[in-house]
Amino acid sequence: MKHPPCPEHRTRFRWTICALLFFATTINYIDRQILSLLKPLLDEQLGWTNEQFGWVNALFQGAYAFSYLGFGWFVDRFGTKIGYAVSIAAWSVAAAMHALVNSVGGFAVARVALGAGEGGNFPAAVKSVSQWFPVRERAFATTLFNSGANVGALLAPAIVPPLALAFSWHAPFLLAGIAGFLWLGLWWWLYSTPEESRRVSPSELALIADGFAKETVAVPKLRWRDLGVQRQTWAYLIPQILTGPVWWFFLIWLPDYFTVTRGMNLKTMGMPLVLIYALITVISIAGGWATKRLAQCGWSVTKSRRISLLVCACAVVPVAFVTAVPVWAAVFLIGLAGGAHQAWSATLYTTVSDVFPRSAVASLVGLGGFAGSIAGMVFPVVCGRVLDSMGASGYVLLFAWCSGAYLLAFVLNALLCPRFEPLTLKTATT
Repeated sequence: MKHPPCPEHRTRFRWTICALLFFATTINYIDRQILSLLKPLLDEQLGWTNEQFGWVNALFQGAYAFSYLGFGWFVDRFGTKIGYAVSIAAWSVAAAMHALVNSVGGFAVARVALGAGEGGNFPAAVKSVSQWFPVRERAFATTLFNSGANVGALLAPAIVPPLALAFSWHAPFLLAGIAGFLWLGLWWWLYSTPEESRRVSPSELALIADGFAKETVAVPKLRWRDLGVQRQTWAYLIPQILTGPVWWFFLIWLPDYFTVTRGMNLKTMGMPLVLIYALITVISIAGGWATKRLAQCGWSVTKSRRISLLVCACAVVPVAFVTAVPVWAAVFLIGLAGGAHQAWSATLYTTVSDVFPRSAVASLVGLGGFAGSIAGMVFPVVCGRVLDSMGASGYVLLFAWCSGAYLLAFVLNALLCPRFEPLTLKTATT
């Protein structure tokens, strides 16, 4: 049902939607960080090995992978408003569940539930951007909401350890669940499509529609196998497989890295982690802004996206030297790599809406998230085994792998999708 448009002077409601996506992603990443930040406390209580800790996170990743895939379809089928609401309600319940368990098995179950709920975040958010923003603004809008991942990761070490030390390790999990339900109320009240919203003026609606006419309009109904036969699909999936585990490595293992290699504890690791994620936030937003400026200066979509991806890939390379430099230099190199990853990820997400019709955006983002999360499911276990067998020196090998993954992904992406332009779809034969 369409509502009368708002007064003409109100022309920026799309950025309110972007802010909602930002806050949801922030909550999402705080939820993910809590377990890693509490690892020193839980090591004493549970007595688990690094490999067991890796398996608990791998189970989260597995559930997250299938949830990503399922929510991609669910959001395209039932709409962004319902899809996002179901996702955040599920993950908020699961976050609070962690406070009720006290064993390795209990945490495994809670992490599976959390992963099953969180898979809807990015398919719903990317589809929201494709609905609410014109082509020239999508990269920047995606960068802004995706920066919630950095802000969440920044806030978590500033909030979680003090909260756990002041009350108990249960408190951060309960607070995360409450925050999710507060966001859900705002989402249900504010969100609708631009055409149905009474908060959008005619001029903003016209701006949002700008560029849609250039996209593929008449497309057949897409199936999974229709996406699978497109080279452009694999240009998105393969980089997700190669680079997704790197971000999960940062989220899961950085607290342990500072504990075992730099002699820090729950109190002292907070400042390095906060600085890392502050750097990541600034660098990732700057990367999105630069991409937007390139487009505004007349660069083609392909050229601006490609340059952005290449700069990000090169910026990750120095992280290979993290274990050989003083602690604050290591903080800078990790922050640079993490910021480059987030700018890379936002640009890669945007290429999906550059190439594929809006009716397929959430499904393809879900498919990419599934592929990246399956790879991310294996990597924590590999990390745990490497660290159990090699000790702290294992981090040399792990950071070296992270440093080269993006350049390899860049080359494969360029070979499979030389130009980022609307795709003439070929459907699989029946």
